[in-house]
Amino acid sequence: MSEQYQPIKSSYARLDKKGTWQGVQSLLFEPLKPGEKSQIAVIVMHSDGDHLAPQAASELAKRGYRALGAAVSERDNPLDEKLLDVKACSDYLRQIPGVRKVITMGHSGGATLMSAYQNAAENGVQAFQGPEKLIKCSDLGELSPADGVMLLDSNYGNGVMTLLSLDPAVASEDSGKELDPELDLFDPANGYNPKGSTYSAEFIRKYQKAQGERNNRLIDAALERLHALDSGKGKYADDEPFIVPGAAQNAYNNKLFPQDIRLLSHTQKAWPLLHADGSITNQIIPCVRRAKNDRSHTGSYRQGAIKSTVRTYLNSSAVRTTADFGYNEDSMYGIDWLSSYSCTPGNMMGVSAPTLLMGMTGGYEFLAAEIIHENTPKIADKTIAFLEGASHVFFPAKDCEAYPGQFGDTMKILFDYVDKWLSQKGRFMIE
Repeated sequence: MSEQYQPIKSSYARLDKKGTWQGVQSLLFEPLKPGEKSQIAVIVMHSDGDHLAPQAASELAKRGYRALGAAVSERDNPLDEKLLDVKACSDYLRQIPGVRKVITMGHSGGATLMSAYQNAAENGVQAFQGPEKLIKCSDLGELSPADGVMLLDSNYGNGVMTLLSLDPAVASEDSGKELDPELDLFDPANGYNPKGSTYSAEFIRKYQKAQGERNNRLIDAALERLHALDSGKGKYADDEPFIVPGAAQNAYNNKLFPQDIRLLSHTQKAWPLLHADGSITNQIIPCVRRAKNDRSHTGSYRQGAIKSTVRTYLNSSAVRTTADFGYNEDSMYGIDWLSSYSCTPGNMMGVSAPTLLMGMTGGYEFLAAEIIHENTPKIADKTIAFLEGASHVFFPAKDCEAYPGQFGDTMKILFDYVDKWLSQKGRFMIE
């Protein structure tokens, strides 16, 4: 271990959620000898999985911070319940002697969770109960706002990731096997190439238009069932199943932009780019990713379908689009970011806490950092930077290297930068 790093320990805790039988499973990582930085505690969670022992938590701890890795209490719970998981983590950290500041860290879908939590904590749950929302958030009680927010390679929001994963070729919502060949992304006649596709502008526009239209049809169908439920005419008293073929937002289901890497391939503006040699340049940020996803999973129930409920779909997997929905090499348009609290850019519009945004240029979601940055009018202290060649999970994207070791130790570069941001005097540390 490098001399600059400290030996660390971890301890397990099952955190109570008041009023429920569920508990939040967690591991607290901290240096063996707490120092000045240990007054800062970071919550590391994902919206859809087990983050008990994330790499980020140990990286933070060996740099002197406390970091709590935690798993959401139930993966398939609605987003409202997961926000209470974050609350349990925040309450737990704030009662630890010596902890002065609590920071949230969201990676990928974790950014959806943490951005929603911070908005609701700063502005009250009523921020998610307006007429613009597809479904109103339930009463969560009082939430303690984090002192700062870190979004590291955020996705575009779980609602948008579902939108980007929808297969518009699906001809019937009762089957993943009936497809419109004119919208089949994997048909060479439409421009598909397993080594990397270059679709025509006509096909891209037709595909995105059909994607947006299917998205809104699904939302209308879910809202119709929600009305039936609220009127006592649902299939069950509280909720009912909602299955969507060809829509699961797993990475291997993301469609169009992973195959045609011209799309969402660079930022609009110049930002700091961290390099392997320690230098930082200010420039338009290019993505270095390679084409991925060489086959369709739409026909698979296990891999391709969303298996949700009406309420959970609306609050965790949906966002409204307008008729001009689409995206090009550096922009997304036609998305109503405020229609859902499962969209990070919309959530962050209501946040004022100091925020760090970082994008990994070897991944496929790096551009979300810029989109979020440009939609945060209330944040006075915000920092954005990109890391050259880091994959979505922070390790070097070796499949993107021109030569072995080109991108260096991206994990170290990333968390050294995070360390500098967290420890800057006057932000969270006492001057």
